Amino acid sequence: MSTNREQWSSKFGFIMSSAGAAIGLGAIWKFPYVAGTSGGGAFLLMFIAFTILIGLPMLISEFIIGRGAQKEAVSAYYKLAPNSWWTITGKLGVIGCFLLLSFYAVVGGWVLIYTVMAVGGQIITPDAAYPELFGSVTSTPGLTLIGLAAFLLINIIVITFGIQNGIEKASKYMMPLLFVFFIVLVIRALTLDGAMEGVKFFLNPDFSKVTGESALYALGQSFFALAVGFSCMVTYSSYLDKKVSIPASAGSVVVMNIFISILAGLAIFPVVFAFGFEPAEGPGLLFMVLPAVFSQIPMGEFFLAIFLLLFLFATLTSSFSMLEIIVSAFIENGKHTRKKISWLSGIVVFAAGIPAALSFSLLGDFTIFGKNVFDATDFLVSNILLPLGSLLIALFISYKMSKQLVKDEFTISNTLSPAMYTTWSFLMKWVVPITIIVVFMSTLGFI
Repeated sequence: MSTNREQWSSKFGFIMSSAGAAIGLGAIWKFPYVAGTSGGGAFLLMFIAFTILIGLPMLISEFIIGRGAQKEAVSAYYKLAPNSWWTITGKLGVIGCFLLLSFYAVVGGWVLIYTVMAVGGQIITPDAAYPELFGSVTSTPGLTLIGLAAFLLINIIVITFGIQNGIEKASKYMMPLLFVFFIVLVIRALTLDGAMEGVKFFLNPDFSKVTGESALYALGQSFFALAVGFSCMVTYSSYLDKKVSIPASAGSVVVMNIFISILAGLAIFPVVFAFGFEPAEGPGLLFMVLPAVFSQIPMGEFFLAIFLLLFLFATLTSSFSMLEIIVSAFIENGKHTRKKISWLSGIVVFAAGIPAALSFSLLGDFTIFGKNVFDATDFLVSNILLPLGSLLIALFISYKMSKQLVKDEFTISNTLSPAMYTTWSFLMKWVVPITIIVVFMSTLGFI
């Protein structure tokens, strides 16, 4: 990269772009179905607690590392801790994003396919059977591979030409529109007969269903939904102006993320119960429920197409950050062009994503520890690599990075009380690493 690094043009643009990176499949697709399989309201409370106590401090940490180093993820750790093993943290982020994108792009392909079908009026029909439609899409090998390839092609093209200006400008308009359409969806969902049963399931916690595994899922979801743990936000914040308050920016992203996650639950679960779906329906929950909701709204086909277009944008902005961390790691030294590495990276991710794309068709009987390739990759990334990456980042910023640099980055343009830095520092030094270790050991059966 050039030494004259790009910068976000405004704080609002940075927040919207960071929210775009964070608010994607994690909040809209994954949160409802993971909550449905992990106790509803109890999972929601754990998710909010983990997001505030773990996710927010982690997001602030990645922002500090990125802006403090003014480098992308891998080079940032080399600059801040030269000749040390801590540089593995950035490398783990690149590997993690590669694996994450390999199955994330599969779902992105589903979204793209559904968007094209919605625009063509092929989803909402008088005799539509939405679960069967979703099953047909995911079990057709050629279609899922085309979706995977097309989704990654969009990523490659955007990353090739650079993403800061385009993503920032688009995010300023598209992300607020996504919120507006979600609110419309929630209002319609809450007016359905039987909707309150879904609201009760989502908001009333049943702590009898809280297990070490569900706690780990909630912890992993807080990382997944905020795009922390793999240093994606290190790369994004390396373009952040020094005048912008890091805690305020991170807080805005977290609030928007929690808000959209709650909206997703309020949009999905009332319809789940009203239409007789199972709350533990799994990854296809959103694809089966959304069409059912919009079919009950005047001009539903039009609104479904618009919403899916916005959902596709949110999905893409998240995937851009994943591909960007991979590409930027290989072009930092100036030996390779962005165009070349973008294409090579996209092709390799496509090849790695093929098994996940075929997990519901040709490779449906192939399992790894009882899970198909798609679910196994999801579990590895969300519940092992993300917490591990987050633990390394927490230890790095608390015990290795220059204390003065950390404090300077935290307090620049910060109107919060001095106690906020002390609180954040305490959380990162003790609460975050201990929580990650305890929950992880509980899940593995050690405690």
